[in-house]
Amino acid sequence: MLKENKKALIVTSIVTLLPALIGVFLWKQLPDVMATHFGWKNEADGFSSKAFAVFGLPVFLLAIHWLAVVVTAHDPKKQNISPKMFTLVLWLVPIISLFTGSMLYSYNLGYSADISFVCELLVSVILIVVGNYLPKARQNYTIGIKIPWTLANEENWNRTHRLAGFLWMACGLVMAVLTLCGAITPIWVATASALIVIVPCVYSYWLHVRKDL
Repeated sequence: MLKENKKALIVTSIVTLLPALIGVFLWKQLPDVMATHFGWKNEADGFSSKAFAVFGLPVFLLAIHWLAVVVTAHDPKKQNISPKMFTLVLWLVPIISLFTGSMLYSYNLGYSADISFVCELLVSVILIVVGNYLPKARQNYTIGIKIPWTLANEENWNRTHRLAGFLWMACGLVMAVLTLCGAITPIWVATASALIVIVPCVYSYWLHVRKDL
C-alpha cells in the first residue's frame, strides 16, 4: 500500500510542512512569542516561541501524518481498506496543517481572523466527509469503530458503521448550519461529540447481546 502511494505520501508530507516554509518568509514580521491556542471566542490563551510555532507544529503534524499512514498501511486487514479511504488518511493531516498555519499566521500578523468560525466549519466538513465513508468501511483494525463486538462480527461492524455514518453526517450538517447562523455553543459541541461516539458503541453492544446476527 505504501509503495503504490509513494508519490502521494511525498506530496502530502510536503503540504504538511508547507506552513514552515511560509513561516520562513514571514519570519521577520512574526512576533517572537506567538499565540498558538485559542478559546471559544478567539481569545488567545496559549503562547509559544516563534521557532516552535513555525517549525515545531508542522514537524509534529508530519510525525502524526506518517504514523497514521504507516499504521494504516500495515493493518492486518489492509485489504479491506479501500483506496478512497486511504486517500482520506493521506490528506486529513495535511489539510489540518494548512488550516493551522494559515490561522496562526493571520492572527499573529494582526489580521482579523475568526478562528473559531473557520475551525467549526472545518470540523463540520470533516464530520460529513468521514460520515460518508464510514458505512463503506470494511472490517479493519485502523479506521472505524474498532471495539470487540464490531471486530468479532462482520454484520455487527456493517450495521454499527451505517448508524455511525448517519450520525456523523447529521451532526456535521447541523454544526455547519449552527456555525453559519452564529448559534453554536460549547454545550452543543460536547453533546454532539458524545453522541457520535457513545451511541454507535452502545448500539454495537446491543447487537452483540441479541446474539442473532
